[in-house]
Amino acid sequence: MEAKKPRILLCEDDPNLGNVLKNYLELNDYDVTLERDGRLGLAAFQREKFDLCLLDVMMPHMDGFTLAEEVRNVDPDVPLFFLSAKTMKEDIIQGYKLGADDYITKPFDSEVLLLKIKAILKRNEELNKETENKEYNLASYHFNPKLRQLIHNGNTQTLSPKENELLKMLAEHLNDLLPREQALKKIWGSDTYFNGRSMDVYIAKLRKYLKDDEKIEIVNIHGNGFRLVVQE
Repeated sequence: MEAKKPRILLCEDDPNLGNVLKNYLELNDYDVTLERDGRLGLAAFQREKFDLCLLDVMMPHMDGFTLAEEVRNVDPDVPLFFLSAKTMKEDIIQGYKLGADDYITKPFDSEVLLLKIKAILKRNEELNKETENKEYNLASYHFNPKLRQLIHNGNTQTLSPKENELLKMLAEHLNDLLPREQALKKIWGSDTYFNGRSMDVYIAKLRKYLKDDEKIEIVNIHGNGFRLVVQE
């Protein structure tokens, strides 16, 4: 079976550089979506799932830094890589403050860029494997996201994919705020009113599954999101 190619969102407004980079990355077994400005890049990211975002800083309609913030609202974990003609220290610092995994200034060596991308993807793949295999002890419950199982006193509740993903996100933010917008965009794809109502239904289902232990509860932080609270 042929291995799945890593997917890269490339946002670059220079048509020549954009096409050259797209072709070069595709020759090296990456699946590349090229967009010419930040707004189109965000639309592509909201439509599809990517393994890495390669973002030019200076773009029309929405710059790379603003795009990165929007991307982080949808998926806090996707690797971000900035391309820039700017060498100013302040811009590089801003990129890293936004959670950039790397930053390269133009002109650059394509082979160096490729090696950096490979290193980022390898590191992210290892982190994802750790997360995928992680199990959670939540008071007297045991949660296995990989098997979609919530176990309590020998009884096993098999969760639906959305229930499982929502409980996993809550567990990853244990005793901390899971922003409503973040959960909606990652699991439902957008934070519309109707998706919000759907998420509320799933929260109610999870509360029902967790009702047999008073040391655990899902707290609604009005207008902001939810907290999975587990007492010691």
